[in-house]
Amino acid sequence: MDIVLIAGLWLPASVWAGVASELDALGHRALPVALPGVDDGSAAATIDDQLATVVAVVDAATKPLVVGHSAAATLAWLVADRRPTSIAGVVMVGGFPSSDGSTYADLFDVVNGAMAFPGWKPFDGPDSADFDADARAELESMAVPVPSGVAQATVVLTDDRRFGVAVALVCPEYTPDQARVWIGDGEIPELERAEHISFVDIDSGHWPMITRPTELARILHDIAKGQ
Repeated sequence: MDIVLIAGLWLPASVWAGVASELDALGHRALPVALPGVDDGSAAATIDDQLATVVAVVDAATKPLVVGHSAAATLAWLVADRRPTSIAGVVMVGGFPSSDGSTYADLFDVVNGAMAFPGWKPFDGPDSADFDADARAELESMAVPVPSGVAQATVVLTDDRRFGVAVALVCPEYTPDQARVWIGDGEIPELERAEHISFVDIDSGHWPMITRPTELARILHDIAKGQ
């Protein structure tokens, strides 16, 4: 199966290298997406530019599984909104979709038109518990400031057919039970309305593509087999 891989904030497509290699070995075609504003360094990139890039990859693929990490869970969900009948499903790794009219990822200070990686303090605890010094250095070395046109963009969802797209939540720094509670309590309105949702645990921090690439790839393989 074609598997589209979308990195979260600050991270280029190369962060998926270990996952992509394993997926290819398992018989899939991994398609890490080079996002405008990250992989090309364009400070003027917008969320519409990123969405158009991912949709183009989807349109060139064969009924792909679309994987979004962290904030890019929303980007993957935007793809489900734009192409609800063209994808096999959406996988959200360590993230949840924002609702229509909300801000994409205005999480940290925007300075000179971009939101830089804020350092490790905001991620103390479960997010970075499995990160040693080498892993931290690896992430820091590849981190690219997110253009304001992405971070502060308004999410626009228009097609209710997205709720019929199968969703799998891969739960790293939290558990599937916690995710179920958040959805049941109304904290994630988009997933309240999802008709097909499954949960998979992974024993990792927030960035399993760096610390558990083989395990994450095998989880995606199993999800793809079930589509």
